[in-house]
Amino acid sequence: MKDGHVHSPYCLHGSKDSFQMYIEKAIASGIEEISFTEHFPLPNGFEDPVKEKDSSMDLESLEKYINELKIIKTFYAGVIKINIGVEIDYIEGYEEEIKDLLNKYGKFFEDSILSVHMVKYEDEYYCIDYSRENFAELVELLGSVEKVYDLYYKTLKKAINSDLGVYKPKRIGHINLVRKYNKIFPYDYSKNEILEDIVKLIKDKNYEVDYNISGLYKEDCGEEYISGYLYDLIKKYHVPMVFGSDSHSCETLGEYSLPTL
Repeated sequence: MKDGHVHSPYCLHGSKDSFQMYIEKAIASGIEEISFTEHFPLPNGFEDPVKEKDSSMDLESLEKYINELKIIKTFYAGVIKINIGVEIDYIEGYEEEIKDLLNKYGKFFEDSILSVHMVKYEDEYYCIDYSRENFAELVELLGSVEKVYDLYYKTLKKAINSDLGVYKPKRIGHINLVRKYNKIFPYDYSKNEILEDIVKLIKDKNYEVDYNISGLYKEDCGEEYISGYLYDLIKKYHVPMVFGSDSHSCETLGEYSLPTL
């Protein structure tokens, strides 16, 4: 079993569980391969829109992260396969800055993810999964839950089509992150035609998707971020899935696995 989406003590909004704690829990859970995919530094000139400014690590921490994982990979060689990776935040309008960072550091990464957390509306950026209050403000600003989904999906499509250079990740993270608060803001997203376009686009580009189960732990979500109608689309177009716990602490490792298509 592989877990392709795991965070680390370098996550500013996660736990301080050590790499060793994550790895030992993974081994005990029967996981044979683990990808650490910490949040890549945000692009130069972009201001983190969340109050705590903790969406990603900085460049100094990135270099420490890479060097520490190199040592740990050697220590656990032959016991568990460890991949050094990152989760890249697609930021609309900062494609060149992201590419520049990837051109510098991409050679160190073995397994990475491209995700959308930030959406742009009228020259302002909003973190789609920051809080239910923030999501409510975005619904009010745009005028409906449907329009928030539309904005998220359109941004996701831009991310998939973006030119981020040769080190652009080929796996798309938690496609339905916009459903983090679906119990409070219900919406039948099967009526949104752009989602099928997105799945077809992922297939056409030979990308894969992050079967992310972290929504099961969110009280306002209660579902995998690939489930229901989206799961049916993934099956229809035979898009490869990679299981991702999106663990921000070692406790959630090994609790679930990838379903059989």
